[in-house]
Amino acid sequence: MSRTAEQNEALRAATREAVRTAAVRVFARDGFTTSNMRDIAAEAGLSVGSIYRHYATKHDLFEEFLDQAAAGLDAAAARLGGEGRPLRLVREFTAGFLADLAADDGAAEFFVVVDQAFGTDTPRGTTARLLRPHRALWHAFAEVVRRGQDAGEFAPGDPGELTVCYFATLSGLTTMRLALRGETALPSVDVVLRVLT
Repeated sequence: MSRTAEQNEALRAATREAVRTAAVRVFARDGFTTSNMRDIAAEAGLSVGSIYRHYATKHDLFEEFLDQAAAGLDAAAARLGGEGRPLRLVREFTAGFLADLAADDGAAEFFVVVDQAFGTDTPRGTTARLLRPHRALWHAFAEVVRRGQDAGEFAPGDPGELTVCYFATLSGLTTMRLALRGETALPSVDVVLRVLT
């Protein structure tokens, strides 16, 4: 009995998701430059040919990650720039980030891959592509900190410096999560927010 169109589409979607999950692991572990489609296929438990039916090159696959990263950064900036008490907005953002790390479903690897690519411009053009959404998030966060200071919810200090410290904390937590896998618990939202409060 042949599969229905819906079953074929579900199989294609499942294969693409398996490839994306494997690629994030491989890129985080080995770096974009030294990774190849064979490595990704082995990680996904698929044949190289099945991957090429979905992605012509590892660059095409990485383009999808960049689209996802840019959309995520833009969405986070929009949420932080929205209505609501500054502390609540930052608390929700922090809780979401920590939940993503705790889920252990590839979020830490994804964050590392995007940060490495942005910082090293590998593949070439990544930094330029992600600069606008990174700046949007940065400015939205610094502005919500400033508003929080005006409302007495955040500690005094330069909002830009506080933003640097906050995101350095998240970056460090991401790195530790990957390095120590389950050997250490993630801090609570309140502990992370101490840099601001």
